[in-house]
Amino acid sequence: MNAATEGATAGFLVWRLSMKWRVAVDRAVAPLGLTHAQYALMASLYGMSRSGVQPSQRRLADHTGLEPLYVSKLARALETAGLVARTRDPSDPRAMQLSLTEQGRDVTRRAIKVVQGLLDQLLEPLGGQHSPRAREFTRELSLLLDTPLDPHTENDEEQT
Repeated sequence: MNAATEGATAGFLVWRLSMKWRVAVDRAVAPLGLTHAQYALMASLYGMSRSGVQPSQRRLADHTGLEPLYVSKLARALETAGLVARTRDPSDPRAMQLSLTEQGRDVTRRAIKVVQGLLDQLLEPLGGQHSPRAREFTRELSLLLDTPLDPHTENDEEQT
């Protein structure tokens, strides 16, 4: 632990780790012409398509945790770059389905390799990506992500 994190709250540490990760991914995928947010969208789309799913922009927003309007903006930019195709959903003409183009799949595969290298570096102190500690860390992060947050609920101490 260093001076910047000693005595820090869990919320501050989550924020710092997320910022460290975002900056590292931004720098790593920049040579491929991507930002971290674009990478997150494309890697998610890649994984979903490998599972046989062609998601709508809304479903991709739900999957990534990004705002639907932001996903729409990212998808349009990626479509302009020739990396993503946007088509009307035949079952819902208001919805847009997303898919990677061949160029998009190629860029995404290369970006995934780069980001996996970063993940190896990040999780090395826990014994590497496939270590028991890293698996437990992943479970703990999933638990936190699955916990709903209501910004309008006050802390019990503040209510007394």
